[in-house]
Amino acid sequence: MNDHTTATKIGDRFLATPTDLGSDATRDISAGLAGLLADVFALYLKTKNFHWHMSGPNFRDYHLLLDEQGDQIFAMTDPIAERARKIGGTTIRSISDIAGRQRILDNNADYVDAQDMLAELQGDNKQLVAEMRRVHELCDAYSDVATASLLEVWIDETERRSWFLYEACRPTRVI
Repeated sequence: MNDHTTATKIGDRFLATPTDLGSDATRDISAGLAGLLADVFALYLKTKNFHWHMSGPNFRDYHLLLDEQGDQIFAMTDPIAERARKIGGTTIRSISDIAGRQRILDNNADYVDAQDMLAELQGDNKQLVAEMRRVHELCDAYSDVATASLLEVWIDETERRSWFLYEACRPTRVI
């Protein structure tokens, strides 16, 4: 065993919170939560990026919408990480850890049209809902009702964000 492996095993032993869920549940659910947390951080940063770089005739409305959504997304981070710890697992530790786990793609373009920003974020929120549902299925399999309950609230919030983004980027109908 190398020094990193030894340190990891020692750290896992000291960080293991007692739980009745069992080691498989702890391993699988905390891994699911870590991936989810990476996605949430990626979506938060993309939402703030688009908030900061918004332009155009609907600037104020879109700027405020993305600011509100960014706050809501960021508010999920601590409860996700703490839930992993409550069930005896660990969570992400760094930006590189996030980058290695995230499934939500970054957008580093110099310019993105406002409608394209909204459409991309709408798709990302839909993707986040799908990832949340996968973690919820794990929770159901292991009877982790507390994590499942949190996920249900976050799924509802994320669906609401997706809905608002969808409506904001719909073309106007001419009668």
